[in-house]
Amino acid sequence: MAKNAQVQGTSEQASFDAAWKNVRGDSDIQFAAAEFKPPEVPQWWQDFLKWLGEVLGPVGEMLVTAWPVLRIVLLVLLAVGVLTLLWVILAPYIEEWRGRKPKSDVEEWLPEQSVARQWLDEADALAGKGQYDEAAHLLLFRSIEDIEKRRPELLRPSNTSREIERFESLPEKARNMFAVIASHVERGVFGATPIGEAGWLASRNAYGEFALKDSWKASS
Repeated sequence: MAKNAQVQGTSEQASFDAAWKNVRGDSDIQFAAAEFKPPEVPQWWQDFLKWLGEVLGPVGEMLVTAWPVLRIVLLVLLAVGVLTLLWVILAPYIEEWRGRKPKSDVEEWLPEQSVARQWLDEADALAGKGQYDEAAHLLLFRSIEDIEKRRPELLRPSNTSREIERFESLPEKARNMFAVIASHVERGVFGATPIGEAGWLASRNAYGEFALKDSWKASS
């Protein structure tokens, strides 16, 4: 039986070899890879590339020669761009910070003399009727309005007179004058003690000093 199997295997191998030879011999079947021929580059494209090389060649050589200087220029431009970007980002915060610093410009702090006289006249009219408390209150409110007009970012609705008189952004002499007015008004309100003529005159004199040019100068 083993012999028969061997004979059968040999016969099948011979049959396979004959079939393979027949397939390989068929010219209609391609076994070898076809040769790839790249498309020819058009002449106009070759001419264009040649012209482009002739034009850009000197430019490239010039860039290579000038690269040490060009590198510095590019770094400077980059630094300028970064600084500009930082300024755009930080400018609002810088302006806000500058707005909270004490200002040295005396004229910017000066109360308007005509307005100050008008407020004094209004307060004098009340005091002439014996309404000293109301007159002192009026000067205090006008003083706060004057500060708020020049430093709107400084005051808050919750600020008390004592807090305002401690603001370091105000010139020292102006703070002192404001403190005089505020102390008389607070005594009248919280101490239940009428201001009286003496308190009114002290407040009036304080406001007069408060409205003078020298009062708004920062102490040296």
